[in-house]
Amino acid sequence: MNVLSIQSHVAYGHVGNASAVFPMQRLGVEVWPIHTVQFSNHTGYGSWKGRVFDGPAIEELVEGIAERGVLDRCDGVLSGYMGSADIGNAILSAVARVRALNPQALYCCDPVIGDVGRGIFVRPGIPEFMREQAVPAADIITPNQFELDYLSGRRTETLSDVKRAVSDVQELGPRAVLVTSVEAQETPAGTIDLVAGEGGRFWRVRTPKLSLSINGAGDAIASLFFVHYARSGSAATALAEASASVYGLLKRTEEAGSREILTIAAQDEFVSPTHRFTPEEV
Repeated sequence: MNVLSIQSHVAYGHVGNASAVFPMQRLGVEVWPIHTVQFSNHTGYGSWKGRVFDGPAIEELVEGIAERGVLDRCDGVLSGYMGSADIGNAILSAVARVRALNPQALYCCDPVIGDVGRGIFVRPGIPEFMREQAVPAADIITPNQFELDYLSGRRTETLSDVKRAVSDVQELGPRAVLVTSVEAQETPAGTIDLVAGEGGRFWRVRTPKLSLSINGAGDAIASLFFVHYARSGSAATALAEASASVYGLLKRTEEAGSREILTIAAQDEFVSPTHRFTPEEV
C-alpha cells in the first residue's frame, strides 16, 4: 500500500506528518510525505521557528513524484493541517491526479479546524474550505466532535445528535466518518467515546479518559483509521484497530509523563496493541 500524506511537519516532537507517517510505515505502508508547513516544534509550546509553504510548493513536489511514473501506484491520499486555502487547492489537485490514474484510490481528510476549549485555530478561510471543498471530495473524514459540529451545523450533545450530524456530513460526500473525542450526555464520567459511521450504521468505542493533554493524537488516529479502513473496507474494524493502538500509545505517554507523544518508544502499539476495545453498534 502506498499513501501520499500531505500535512504539517515538525522537526522536534510528533504532530502532523511527524505523528502520522511512522505509524503507517510500522504497519507496512510505503508513505510519500509532503509537508504543508515545517516548524521546529508544535505551536503548543508558544514559540517555534519555521514557515508555512504555499500551494505551488505542494504542486511542485507532486509533479516531481508524478515524473517518477508512480502516481498510478498510489492507493490513497491523507491530508491534515493545511495552513492556507491555496494549499488546500493543491491537495485536492493531487487527489484528482491520483484518482485519474487509480480510480480505486481513497482520500482521507482529517479536517483540522479547531477543538473544544480552543475554538477555531486555523487561518481564516480554512474552515469554509474544509466544509465546502475538502470534505465533499473525501471518502473518509476524521473530525473531532467540535469539527463535526462545525461541518454539520449542529450542536451535538447526545449520541443521537452525533449520529444525525454524521449523516448530515455524509450527505456532503464522505462514506466513512470517524468522530474522535466525543463527550455526549451518555458518556460516563472518566471515559471518552469514538464514533464511526458508514452506510447508515454506527459503532462506538468507549475508552478510559486519560489525564493528559497532548498534541498529535488526532493525526495518529486519522492515519491508523485510514490504513485499517483501506485494508478491511470496514469502518467498525478500522475503529477497533485504530482506537486500540492510540489508547495504548497515549497510555504509555501518560505513564512516562512525557510532554510529547511517544510515537517511537510505544511503536509496538501500532502492530500489537496491549488494550483492545470491541466496537458496540449504536
